[in-house]
Amino acid sequence: MRRHMTTALVAAAFACATATAASADPLSEFFGSIFGQQPTQHVSAPSYEPAVTSAYAYAPEVYEPSHPRIPREMVGYAGPYAPGTIVISTAERRLYLVMPNHRALKYGIGVGRQGFQWAGTQAITRKQEWPDWVPPPEMIQRRPDLPRYMAGGPENPLGARAMYLGGSLYRIHGSNEPETIGTAVSSGCIRMLNEDVVDLYDRVKVGTPVVVLR
Repeated sequence: MRRHMTTALVAAAFACATATAASADPLSEFFGSIFGQQPTQHVSAPSYEPAVTSAYAYAPEVYEPSHPRIPREMVGYAGPYAPGTIVISTAERRLYLVMPNHRALKYGIGVGRQGFQWAGTQAITRKQEWPDWVPPPEMIQRRPDLPRYMAGGPENPLGARAMYLGGSLYRIHGSNEPETIGTAVSSGCIRMLNEDVVDLYDRVKVGTPVVVLR
């Protein structure tokens, strides 16, 4: 009787393990193998004081605390890209800045909504603090209610910093809607928390390669 019970318990445990393995997300496993979670180190957000210009005097609260569900982290990296490369996983909704010694800085991002996602390789061709926003004609056609121009500032959708990608309409930029980080809502641009985009902006330069993966 005891032998039959032991056999049944082993069979049940095996069935449970098999079901768990079958339900695992292959994409998560793939990115987990490249950007390992061990060792993981939470990176504290710097205490930024926004720059004061002749046009604006921004309050410190413009820099939101890190979203509790998407902390900025230093993770292990075993992928093919060289240090200094930005790798964006659209599916994972994460941006990685590859660092030396098989490490990467991981940030939470917002990505393009269905029909506006893209993949490819670009480079940062321009950097701008508190950028102005001029919606492109394609966006105006979809949203005639949008302003034709908005000066840089806390209410600007581009947030505290913008990094322009090649000759495309896409940017990596901050946001005045921190609650959208981790979601797919943009027209193809990569959104970040203002405090995260400032951190990334200070770490990269014009010419930095940007690889966008679906």
